[in-house]
Amino acid sequence: MESPGIPEKPKTNPIDREALFADETAFYRFPVSFCPGTEVTFRFRTAKDDVNRVLLFGRTVRLEMEKAFSKGSFDYYEAKYTADNRRFSYAFVVFSDSERCFFNKLGATSEEYITEDYMFDFDPDFHTPEWAYGAVMYQIFPDRFRKGDPGSSVRSGEYRYMGAPVEQVRDWDAPIHGFDVRRFYGGDLVGIREKLPYLSQLGVEVLYLNPIFISPSNHRYDSQDYDYIDPHLTGCADGPGGDRCENGRFSEHYRYIVTDREILERSNRWFSDFVAEVHRFGMKLILDGVFNHCGSFHKWMDRERIYEGGNGYETGAYVSEDSPYHDYFYFTPDGQWPYNGKYLGWWNNPTLPKLNYESSDAVREEILRIAKKWVSPPYNCDGWRLDVAADLGPGKRYNHEFWRDFRTAVREANPSAILIAEHYGNPREWLRGDQWDTVMNYDAFMEPVSFFLTGMEKHSDHYDPVLYANGREFFYMLREKMSRLPGQSLLSAMNELSNHDHSRFLTRTNHRVGRLQSVGALAASEGISYAAFREGIVMQFTLPGAPTIYYGDETGVCGWTDPDCRRTYPWGEEKWDLITFHRDMIRMHKNLSFLRTGSFRELMDDYGLVVYGRFDENGSAAVVINHSDRPRKLRIPVRTIEMPENGRVYRILETTDVGYNIGVLKKNIRDGILYAELEGWSAAVYSTAVF
Repeated sequence: MESPGIPEKPKTNPIDREALFADETAFYRFPVSFCPGTEVTFRFRTAKDDVNRVLLFGRTVRLEMEKAFSKGSFDYYEAKYTADNRRFSYAFVVFSDSERCFFNKLGATSEEYITEDYMFDFDPDFHTPEWAYGAVMYQIFPDRFRKGDPGSSVRSGEYRYMGAPVEQVRDWDAPIHGFDVRRFYGGDLVGIREKLPYLSQLGVEVLYLNPIFISPSNHRYDSQDYDYIDPHLTGCADGPGGDRCENGRFSEHYRYIVTDREILERSNRWFSDFVAEVHRFGMKLILDGVFNHCGSFHKWMDRERIYEGGNGYETGAYVSEDSPYHDYFYFTPDGQWPYNGKYLGWWNNPTLPKLNYESSDAVREEILRIAKKWVSPPYNCDGWRLDVAADLGPGKRYNHEFWRDFRTAVREANPSAILIAEHYGNPREWLRGDQWDTVMNYDAFMEPVSFFLTGMEKHSDHYDPVLYANGREFFYMLREKMSRLPGQSLLSAMNELSNHDHSRFLTRTNHRVGRLQSVGALAASEGISYAAFREGIVMQFTLPGAPTIYYGDETGVCGWTDPDCRRTYPWGEEKWDLITFHRDMIRMHKNLSFLRTGSFRELMDDYGLVVYGRFDENGSAAVVINHSDRPRKLRIPVRTIEMPENGRVYRILETTDVGYNIGVLKKNIRDGILYAELEGWSAAVYSTAVF
């Protein structure tokens, strides 16, 4: 990009680069979300009386900024711009009498880094729901959270899946098996409903549920029918028919409960009431949408011939070449009907037939109908988490087209619904205001935090001694990955330490490479560090994004990667000290606006040390993570996060190797330096306000 410029002059009094700041939060660009015709104010901060010109520029925009006001040791420059339909990227250049300095998402930088990859985003069409900014989310794997109606659980031998009968696990505390998909512990939505008071008291604002549509596996990422909530989860799996698989595939009981319209509609009605109750508790509900593939049991494919000849059901594509669903799938030329098993499965898995959007407009319309259905009355769900979202379709071009249509369909039905994509790598091309809202934040949260505090890759498959406790690399990773997310996407990104696909974070604190099959279940709880665990929780609730607790993390559940990370919640054996710690972290996060939606600034780093700040017009906080065994006396520069030059702040949180403390302790700031002392293996939050 050709940048605005003046000839470089000999440097005399250099620009105070540390003072320069702007981002996409509400203080530095407002309103955060806007439409064409809206007057938008851009703001940029410099040291007081330090520069004589600030220019906002991009390929299609050039705005001279004027000094609007001064506060403390800073000047604030502003420019106003009336949004039209154009999207653009922008950066800043600051001039003094002797030099110029550029500023983008990486901070103060040189001209060579002024590329669109690191520029700020201005998009009049991008409207991420504000309720998601910094929202406290809670992810539940339904089969393992709470058993509410044992009578509706999947019964042993009710049907066969992947070559063997399914199994009802009667012992809630039984260990996970290496091949776990057909073992059902009986957790259900009824149990989740029973625990809504617990989740509300914890401080949860959003529930994200792993798939809950009819499916033959316990993970339910192999949907059998997108139109109905699994009756096993809603207490509706009653009805006639024996449990034995007389035909070697499924029992009459199973066929009855997944095909009988009365049972299915009753299940959906129950779910509608459930969502309404979630809303009465002040929480939102996000569903898991698996639209890249379905399951071989799905009524469109019907490989198990559950729906064959059934009343009101069309013939499945596996059963007949004349099926109306034939073009929904990729059948290979060498296959023959009836009962054609030659089709493309996701990752060549025959239980996960990939949907053929390229050849079938009908399947596209069906999925868009489903997308609208569940965010509309009477269900009124609040959004979708989109499984393997970048894999959908025959290629990127179609993928982008589909997600544009999907977003339009969802937002027409529910303007405040959110779309959160599962994605690894750079998501910028999907975050243009017309497709996804945000992502599961693997790159700009889970991985940098995990490497810094544990050295472990998120599956516990690799230990990296170079990244472990490396403060400089932590900030480099964070800065690089955060720059890929527009401001609204960053504030609403799911910040998880653990989830259903990766090892539990507490297990990663043992620095051990392993999986369930190689080292066994007990090893997941050996050598763990609660000090590192608490440090991770502090980071989860103080870094930009939506802190998302994976069920059981708040009570110290351990586990290797999938399937061991899907252990049952230990009701009756909770670690209440950890639950109380989470409650206090949630309360701190929710009560201090700068921790929820404020700006972010790096302050210090060293081996085993990171210090960063969050700040807005209401106040600021400095967060210190001392991930080393040595006590530290620190002189933290806090002027750039707009703490007072001289005065007092409060230490509102301290964690140590043995516990935590939220007693308020006054600390002094002198000449912009906060003087702090920390024990080894500790974290602390210093704030201008208490909670």
